Amino acid sequence: MLKRYTIVGAIFVLLIGTLNHFLYDWTGKCWLIGLFTPINESTWEHMKLLFFPMLIIAPVLYNTFKNSHPCIEPALLSGILAGTLLIPVLFYTYTGILGRNYFVLDIATFVLSVIVAFFVTYKYANKCTKKPQTNLLMFVVILFALFFGIFTYFPPNIALFLQPQ
Repeated sequence: MLKRYTIVGAIFVLLIGTLNHFLYDWTGKCWLIGLFTPINESTWEHMKLLFFPMLIIAPVLYNTFKNSHPCIEPALLSGILAGTLLIPVLFYTYTGILGRNYFVLDIATFVLSVIVAFFVTYKYANKCTKKPQTNLLMFVVILFALFFGIFTYFPPNIALFLQPQ
């Protein structure tokens, strides 16, 4: 049953993440929507495409599997972080090799990051026997959520926050 929900969760994140790419413009650049969706084409803003939709589906998966899979909470938190962090890793790796970004590879980066996020969640939820580091993982996820809010409108002047050229 966890496998089925994992696949449905990944599809949900792919669909909502894709829609979120356009939501800020569709809402007339609503500042509140911008906290959760990309406001520009920077890599940082595109990390939101996975982070927030997965954060939305996580409570559903947690409540469904908390009794049958005692590590579902740290598994979900690990998946959220793994997928979110994989986006800049893949993007900067391929653009470093090829010298520029390509739309189709940007999409592949998002899709692969979502797949990895849910693969990590599924494997971790099925393999562990105790709940290590849950508090630390929760702290890091909350920190990411806060940083997304702050850096959306007050970004540092480093490459991660700049739009690709």
